[in-house]
Amino acid sequence: MIDVEDLIALVHNYNPRANADLIRRAYDYGMAMHEGQFRKSGEPYFTHPVAVAAILTEQQLDDATIITALLHDTIEDTKSTYTEVSKLFGEEVAELVDGVTKLTNLQLSNTESQQAENFRKLFMAMSKDLRVILVKLADRLHNMRTIKSMRPEKQIQKARETMEIYAPLAGRMGMQWMREELEDLSFRVINPEARNSIIRRFLTLQRESGDVVHQITADIRSELDKVSLEADVYGRAKKPYSIWRKMQEKDLAFSRLSDIYGFRVICGSVADCYRILGVIHQRWRAVPGRFKDYISQPKSNGYRSIHTTVSGRDGKRVEVQIRTREMHEVAEAGVAAHWAYREGVRAKNPFAVDPAKWISSMTERLDEGDHAEFLENVKLEMYSDQVFCFTPKGDVIQLPRGATPLDYAYSIHTRIGNSCVSAKVDGIRVPLWTRLKNGQSVEIITAEGQKPQSSWIDIVSTGRAKAAIRRSLREEDRSRFVRLGQELARAAFEHVGKKATDKAMRTAAKILGFSDENDLLAGLGSAELTARKVVATLYPELAMTQESEISASRAVLGLSDDQTFRRANCCQPLPGERIVGISYRGQGVLLHAIDCPALEEFEEQPNRWVDLHWDQGRHAAVNTVSLDVAISNDAGVLGRICTLVGEQKANISDLRFTERKPDFYRLIIDVDLRDVEHLHMVMTALEAETDVAQVSRHRDLTRKP
Repeated sequence: MIDVEDLIALVHNYNPRANADLIRRAYDYGMAMHEGQFRKSGEPYFTHPVAVAAILTEQQLDDATIITALLHDTIEDTKSTYTEVSKLFGEEVAELVDGVTKLTNLQLSNTESQQAENFRKLFMAMSKDLRVILVKLADRLHNMRTIKSMRPEKQIQKARETMEIYAPLAGRMGMQWMREELEDLSFRVINPEARNSIIRRFLTLQRESGDVVHQITADIRSELDKVSLEADVYGRAKKPYSIWRKMQEKDLAFSRLSDIYGFRVICGSVADCYRILGVIHQRWRAVPGRFKDYISQPKSNGYRSIHTTVSGRDGKRVEVQIRTREMHEVAEAGVAAHWAYREGVRAKNPFAVDPAKWISSMTERLDEGDHAEFLENVKLEMYSDQVFCFTPKGDVIQLPRGATPLDYAYSIHTRIGNSCVSAKVDGIRVPLWTRLKNGQSVEIITAEGQKPQSSWIDIVSTGRAKAAIRRSLREEDRSRFVRLGQELARAAFEHVGKKATDKAMRTAAKILGFSDENDLLAGLGSAELTARKVVATLYPELAMTQESEISASRAVLGLSDDQTFRRANCCQPLPGERIVGISYRGQGVLLHAIDCPALEEFEEQPNRWVDLHWDQGRHAAVNTVSLDVAISNDAGVLGRICTLVGEQKANISDLRFTERKPDFYRLIIDVDLRDVEHLHMVMTALEAETDVAQVSRHRDLTRKP
């Protein structure tokens, strides 16, 4: 375990003015609180908080963060309290320790809703103080470094959490070194065979080619010396997980994989960065399409650097990153550079991103209600690479790779996105699904009255655009559902001789737990509740006695007065099932079950789709459904089948044999039914019959409407 004076020395290396007495008191307090507690490895538990604090000194963080690391498990695992920590070490430290405690208590899960909630809580904590996440990441890094002492199943669980949440979060925050180490430590647990295989191939490559890193580093330094450019050159082989991921993504064998070595050239000024780039490109051939200038177009987390890939010794591709020392600090620390100290003074790094602005871009959609949507949006933001496009005025818009003009429109303003009708890229009109490339100029053309289309969800790539489109579609759906709910309520109330007044709807909404009458009507229209339940809530005695049969001509709600309807023969929808109508000029509306494959041919004709619902109540037994039945070939079996159907108050309107075998018959029976519940009764009765081998609903897509 690191001694307290050694820890203070690590802090004093970058901040001589650090409050050594406060750090010493926090160290002693943490050790006393954790007295008698041990890790799975058998070591005293306090070795862990001290190691976390040491990791944070590498990022040159402030006293409050270092002290938080020493105390981060005290409130959760010891008799210490928030009040006591606040009294001894100040409110700032107490809030940070409390934030880390709440994150530690997250029960991470693979279920989508739980994972979405995890991200929400992570970002909520980040929005209060980003240092909470910095401590949590350091905590996870040390736990992964010492994971061998855990049970195998626990190791797998922690490694997957790390790979899915913490590693990409570290990368998104600009701490690429931490992301790479977290990924590789997780890779060691999840797929040790693959990792060991890559390491063995590296060793073989070194035996065959010698120390390639040392050779290329010397080559680069030699070229810079020729033109008197001062810079530090570092080289390394890429991490096993990074190489394995490239092998998987590009489906390449290790022997065919290029740029497995990376080099950094760190210099004094931006001008020197571009001079060094010229020297490297003069000496080695640049690989087309592998050049990125993040100095002129920095990433959202403040990262700046020039990336180029060249063909080095023996034709081997190597990636070279060129940046200034200040840029390198941000590249190593990411958003943590905002708190970094240099020689006892808070570093004023011009390239460090403001954490408040950065986190606001990540948390602007925290109120998204749908878990799947929120999770999708967050992961789009977390994992994406960038392209940079220009507005007609020359401003730069940063978007994820694969973004379209629609993403660009929504990145400017939601109103621009919602009213977008077309776009011009470099002055040429293009489809909205066009993938944008670096350096293109984009102009958005809007029109009044334009609204987002449901197909736009599949076109856009950014979480912001998807969230805005879904919000607009939900608002439009809601108004449509409210109108449909009004009709459903009117019809249901008329059945019992009442009127669906505004006051009646407000009363029902209050009893059923809806915010207002429109919320209730929207629930009716979207089939979240039935009109019968609303009637029963207000008039239970009438709902129980009212069982008049709905006539076949009034079975469907949602049609205009002059529209007629027919049931499609292909899917034969029944009352109780979700339906949609397809309009035919001069022929009325054809009803289909919502899952009918025949609807695919109308996907490009949304103007023909009609939202419909079956009326609530008892329907007439006039809805024909075909059943596919296999029965034993024996005397009297068919008669018993017909009797069973009749006992369920269902009429057989047709019967056709499709297969005759020595031991069984197969036939299609057309039965007239009331609703889907009636169908279930008939099928259950048939399935219970000993001589019925199989019964299923028969759907024939070849049958004409």
